[in-house]
Amino acid sequence: MPTTVDDVVSMTKMVEIEPKNGSDPKTKKEEKGNETAELDNNKSTNDAGKEKIGAAEEGGQKDKEPKSEEKKEEEVPVEVEPKSGVSFTIRLSDGKQLQVVGLRKKSMLGMGIKVYAFGIYADNEKLKDMLKTKMGKAPTKPTKEMYQMIIDSDIDMVVRMVIVFSNLTMSMVRKNFDEGLGAAIKKLTGGKNDELTKRIMGEASDEIKLTSGSLIEISKLPGYTLQTKVKGEVVSKVESELLCRAYVYLYLGEDPFDKEAKEKFGTKMLSLF
Repeated sequence: MPTTVDDVVSMTKMVEIEPKNGSDPKTKKEEKGNETAELDNNKSTNDAGKEKIGAAEEGGQKDKEPKSEEKKEEEVPVEVEPKSGVSFTIRLSDGKQLQVVGLRKKSMLGMGIKVYAFGIYADNEKLKDMLKTKMGKAPTKPTKEMYQMIIDSDIDMVVRMVIVFSNLTMSMVRKNFDEGLGAAIKKLTGGKNDELTKRIMGEASDEIKLTSGSLIEISKLPGYTLQTKVKGEVVSKVESELLCRAYVYLYLGEDPFDKEAKEKFGTKMLSLF
């Protein structure tokens, strides 16, 4: 029996085909829905990643801030020598504490010239142990015996000298110490020792230029060793108990470079008791 037009129409209704690409309309909608979901997921992932990066950067900045505060806290305070305006840190890198500041003056052409400001450093615990062991109780005021104990001791000390007089030369410094140490040795022993006094500035060349602010550091090391540095360079290192005693005597003896500084040093020693 021949196929009629009605038969063709019935068959067409049974299988609906999209005219252009032949795909099922329902399947196309599902694919589009899946693509949209994937885009949304990718966007969420990227946003979350940005948030993590931003949080990490913010955290890094917060971590950096306390470090700068710590550096500020680590700054060591200073004490100013009032007559010269020179500042001295109150603690050295090895832990020695500043005991006193003072000023070395010298009479030149009838005038009192400010030669250098100085700061004396020592270990408080070592000083305290020595004084308590040898004296027991604290005296009511600094005594000659107390100063002499420190002069004669083997406790390491450092004297930092900052040049104030701008026209000072190494030959003038050498002459000053030769005279001062010579007088101190004579007081301590009753005699002279010119060869020993000249060794403190040993190899320091007269060519070294000293200006206002130049640093000379003389350290009394354990084992009665006296070490001299000029502008950071070691110029002498002498092992001599007499030289060490004579050097400390310049600051704490009967005729000190700065009488007021000596008295303040004595008062500081009493406070250690």
